[in-house]
Amino acid sequence: MSPGNVADALLRRWYVLVVALLLTAVGAYQVVRPAPQYVGSAVVVLKPPVTQNQPNQLTNLQPPLAVVSYGVIQQLQSPAGAEELSAAGVHGTYHLVPRNSGTSATPRYLIPSLQVQSQASDPGAATTAVRRIIGVYTRHVEELQTAQKVPAAGRITASVLVSPSAAMVQGNKSRGLAGVALLGAAGGVVGALWLDRFLMGRHRRAAVDHRRTAGPVPAAL
Repeated sequence: MSPGNVADALLRRWYVLVVALLLTAVGAYQVVRPAPQYVGSAVVVLKPPVTQNQPNQLTNLQPPLAVVSYGVIQQLQSPAGAEELSAAGVHGTYHLVPRNSGTSATPRYLIPSLQVQSQASDPGAATTAVRRIIGVYTRHVEELQTAQKVPAAGRITASVLVSPSAAMVQGNKSRGLAGVALLGAAGGVVGALWLDRFLMGRHRRAAVDHRRTAGPVPAAL
């Protein structure tokens, strides 16, 4: 299809371009004036029991604690865990992210810390969801040790290192507008060309069928 044919098709289906322009304007408005979104987050760490040799629990973090933490995280990320969190009042988007203590040399999941995140349209709802996730996580840790009959004095505990807090999500409006404009232009052009090809093909088929049904034209006397 030559550029001239493309231009003719776009002129014939100008109304498709108008619809695409209106949809692009709606999308651009959502980018410029988005609904506020907040991300609540907190950091939880599993700590070993206090002993005479290690009175400070944070100095005795061991890889097996990270294994226990990651096992509980996998349970909460399963379909059954999602249903349990939903029953606890956790809805919307949330993430459970195992993390390290902050050094690039530390192997992954060595430190038994967990970052809990939840996204909501209200900062209170975001932090509330984070607290509920921490509650379910802590309960799983306790139930796991209860099932193994671990004595109370020798149990690991979940401690909140960074209290739940919420921050507004800040998006890049210029990139968002560029993306909306690109999608709108591409969608409008492709939609107009496809509709023009479809309608022109249907008209040609209708003309062929009409000639077949009309039969041959009688010769003039």
